[in-house]
Amino acid sequence: MAGEAEDEIPESGAVFTFGKSKFADNVPSKFWLKNDTPLRISCGDEHTALITDNGKLYMFGSNNWGQLGLGTKTTVNKPTCVKAQGNVYTTGGNSEGQLGLGDCEEKTSFHRVDFFSSHAPIRMLAAGSNTSAALTEDGRLYMWGDNTEGQIGLGAQANAVTPQEVAVGRPVSWVSCGYYHSALVTADGDLYTFGERDNGKLGLPPELLDKHRVPQMVPAIPDGVLQVACGGGHTVALTEDDVYTFGLGQFGQLGHGTFTSESPLPRAVEHFRKGRVKHAACGENHTAVITDKGLLYTFGDGRHGKLGLGEENFTNQFEPTLCPRFLRYCVQTVACGGCHMLVLATPRPKDTQDVSLEEDDVIDGYLEKSHTELLGDSIASSTLNRSLSARVRRRERERSPEPFGLMYRTLPPLTSASLNASLPTRIRTLPPRRLPRDLPDGKIRNGIRPLKDPLSAKNGKLLHEKPRMRSPLLAKTQTTVRA
Repeated sequence: MAGEAEDEIPESGAVFTFGKSKFADNVPSKFWLKNDTPLRISCGDEHTALITDNGKLYMFGSNNWGQLGLGTKTTVNKPTCVKAQGNVYTTGGNSEGQLGLGDCEEKTSFHRVDFFSSHAPIRMLAAGSNTSAALTEDGRLYMWGDNTEGQIGLGAQANAVTPQEVAVGRPVSWVSCGYYHSALVTADGDLYTFGERDNGKLGLPPELLDKHRVPQMVPAIPDGVLQVACGGGHTVALTEDDVYTFGLGQFGQLGHGTFTSESPLPRAVEHFRKGRVKHAACGENHTAVITDKGLLYTFGDGRHGKLGLGEENFTNQFEPTLCPRFLRYCVQTVACGGCHMLVLATPRPKDTQDVSLEEDDVIDGYLEKSHTELLGDSIASSTLNRSLSARVRRRERERSPEPFGLMYRTLPPLTSASLNASLPTRIRTLPPRRLPRDLPDGKIRNGIRPLKDPLSAKNGKLLHEKPRMRSPLLAKTQTTVRA
């Protein structure tokens, strides 16, 4: 494992860390693996999983419930190899049966989910606060764990301790789990959502919200949906041409500007030209997207520096904001957790001819640098003139960093003494949870259903060890793997 000067990053790429990742004292950093190549990354609330080209699984971060699968509950601050082989394995918190093992006992090491031994190969895994999902190669979706809000789509059933099939009459191609809601995409491009119905996160019209405990098709997106990502209280859907967001937006996670604190129905993000965005990921209150040219944009909650916009930029971003440090790289994938973000990127080819930006992109904090410094000396000036939009180049010529310094620098410069200091944050990272309105009577005691511990509400985790896994998303405090 290594992490040195940026120009020494290998061609296979490096993993960049931002926010409360537990790596490098939570200071923005990067690492790569000797004799192996990172392939997939996934984030929980404050923990991370990494799968390599050689089929190895590495874990690091918070470990309060044993979600790292290392046999202890000790926090791990560097990627550590976990030995788990064959089928689907789970570890971590299990208060609602989210490990799929038939019980509700917490595990600190990986245990095999025998249910999948006789089913088709797993294509994709996802996890929410206390929920888990597995999608098979033949398009069948299985979910298990907490269902108090309908987030595993099983109607009135309160929870499931083993995987249960969730069917919509057609093969499923994508699945994502948020904190208390979930979404799936069918092979023919329809989007279905289910779970907690508050704040518009399901994107459903009022007449469909009463059936939120089973998957409901979202009618407001005119084109076929390719991918979906669920955050703490918002949802992002990607079509061939556009990015649609809906739900809570008080931190800017919807990307619609400062005047949109909530959007009950899907709305296209206007920042991008048609067809540019190819991948989207959601954290608790932030969003990241990757364009067709490997550029990274983030927006939403900027606490802990998890948006990757510089060590001094911890502010919320209400519109998609370019991450300038990745202009010299091709971003391969991004994963967002509750408090951090990981980015897998490779060096941009020296002969690249196109790193075009959007018309409204502003390189905040980098205005004093030339484009050659941003992109690397190996890129010719003629290429820059063709690639960068005229509007951005004009801004660099006309703006001086001094007049705008106070505007952009909302926090004082970091010093060596302050790098290890933590910002004041909430102890609770989970969004407030409402009492279920339509919980079956069997789960109510003395007329009141107790609220769950907000910390134990995020203790499950899912992974897939084989490269075939498209998107190994982790639960907030549990883990699932398929070899």
